[in-house]
Amino acid sequence: MKTVLLHASIKVLMAFGVLCLLTAQPLLAARPTVVKATPDNGDKQVDPTLRRITIEFDQDMDTRGGRSICGGGEIFPKIIGNPRWASKRTFIITVRLRPNHEYGFSINCPAALNFRSAAGESVVPYSIRFTTGDGGLGDDAKDIPVSELNDAAFEILREMIDERYSYRDRLGLDWKGLFDSHRQMLLDTKTPKRFAQIAGVLLAHAQDKHIWLNADGERLSAFIRPMTPNANAQLLPNLVPGWRQHNGTVYTGLFDDGIIYIRIDSWSLQNPRAYEGLYRLIGEYPDARGIIIDVRFNGGGSETLAADLAGCFIDDPVVYAKNVYRDPSADSGFTEVLERVLEPNLGRPKYRGKIAVLSGPVVMSSCEAFVLMMKQVPGATVFGEITQGSSGNPRGYDLGNGVKVYLPSWKTMLPDGTEFEGVGVEPDVRIVAEPSDFVEGDPVLDAGLEYLRE
Repeated sequence: MKTVLLHASIKVLMAFGVLCLLTAQPLLAARPTVVKATPDNGDKQVDPTLRRITIEFDQDMDTRGGRSICGGGEIFPKIIGNPRWASKRTFIITVRLRPNHEYGFSINCPAALNFRSAAGESVVPYSIRFTTGDGGLGDDAKDIPVSELNDAAFEILREMIDERYSYRDRLGLDWKGLFDSHRQMLLDTKTPKRFAQIAGVLLAHAQDKHIWLNADGERLSAFIRPMTPNANAQLLPNLVPGWRQHNGTVYTGLFDDGIIYIRIDSWSLQNPRAYEGLYRLIGEYPDARGIIIDVRFNGGGSETLAADLAGCFIDDPVVYAKNVYRDPSADSGFTEVLERVLEPNLGRPKYRGKIAVLSGPVVMSSCEAFVLMMKQVPGATVFGEITQGSSGNPRGYDLGNGVKVYLPSWKTMLPDGTEFEGVGVEPDVRIVAEPSDFVEGDPVLDAGLEYLRE
C-alpha cells in the first residue's frame, strides 16, 4: 500500500512505514537565444545606408518588458527613435550608421539581462560586431545626402504614427494617403526646420494639440486652435476682495464672508514653489466657509502638482481617471486598462468644506485631470463650460535628421471608462455665457459663490 500526498512544492510519500520528503524541482523553460541578426556578428562591408538592425529569437519573447542593448562609446550605433518589437520573435533597432566604421554591441550582457522570453527566462547574451563599407559616401557621415536622411526620417515618422500614436484612429484619417501626398515635399526639404514644418502640416490633420516637433532647438506645434476663456482676467481683481498676485501662476483673494479664492493658471514644474502661497492660505483658514478654485486659464502641466492640491481635500484614495497605453505588440494594440488614483496629501493642510471649481474651454491636459480629481472630492462642484478634451502623455521619437516628433502615448478615460479625447469633461453645473457677459461681471464666479453660500 502506498499513499502520495502533494502540498505546494513538497511531495510526501508513505511506503511501508517509511517517510520520505522529496523537494519538487521547478521545470525551467529553455533560455532563449538569438538565432540571427542583420547585420550579424563578423559581417563586413555592411551598407552604411542600412537603417535597421534586426534581431531574431528562437522563441516567443516578453514584448512588454525591458530590454538590454549593451554597449557604448564610438562603436555603439546611433539609435534613432525607439527600438521596437516587429513580432513576438523579431526586434528592430533603427540606426544611423557611418561609412568605414566598426560597430559593436550585445543583446543582454552580464550586467543587464532584460531581454526575456515569454516564459520569463533571460536571453543568452549575444554579441554583434560588424564594419561598414564605403557605400560611396566617403569617410564622413555628414556626406549622407539630406534626401536620404529625410527618406529614413519619413519612414520612421510613418512607423511611429502607425505603432506609437495612441489616437491614430480617432478621426478615421487616411494616414497612408496623407503620407503619400506629403512624401516628396518632405524628401525635398533642405533643413530640419523645414522638414518639421511640412511634417507639422501633415500631422495637423489629427487635430491633436499634444503633437509637436522639435528642430534646431525650436518647438513647432502641429495643430493650433486658440480657445477663448470663459472669464475676464482684467476684471477679476475688481471682483475678488483681497486680490493678490503671488507670481505668474497663482492668484488669491478672500471674501468678507470667509470664502477663499484661488486662481491657478498652470501646473508648471519650472517653479514648483509657486504654489506655496495657496497652501499657506488654506492652512490659515481650515474652517473657511468655502473655497473657489479657478482654473479657467489653465492649459495643463504636471499632473503630479495638480494631485498635490486635490489630495488636500480627501481622506481616502479614489480613482479619478483610467487610461491605456499604446502597445503594438498587444492583440488590441493597447495595454490593459490602468486606474489613476488620487491619494490624500498628508504633508499639506487639509480642508473638508465646500469647494467650487471654475472650469472652461481653455482647460486641457493635466488640468483636465485636475477637474476629474475634484469631481471625486466630497463637497466639490465644478461650474462653467466643457473642457477641451485633449490629454495625451506625449513621448518623443528621434527621426534621425535633426527632427524629433512628440506623439500621445495613451488614451485617457473617465472613471467609468468613457474616452473624452476631442469631447471634453463636462462641468457639474454648466454656465452658458457670452463674452459680453464678462465685461462687467462673471456669471461663472457668481454661480460658484452662490453654491458656497447656500
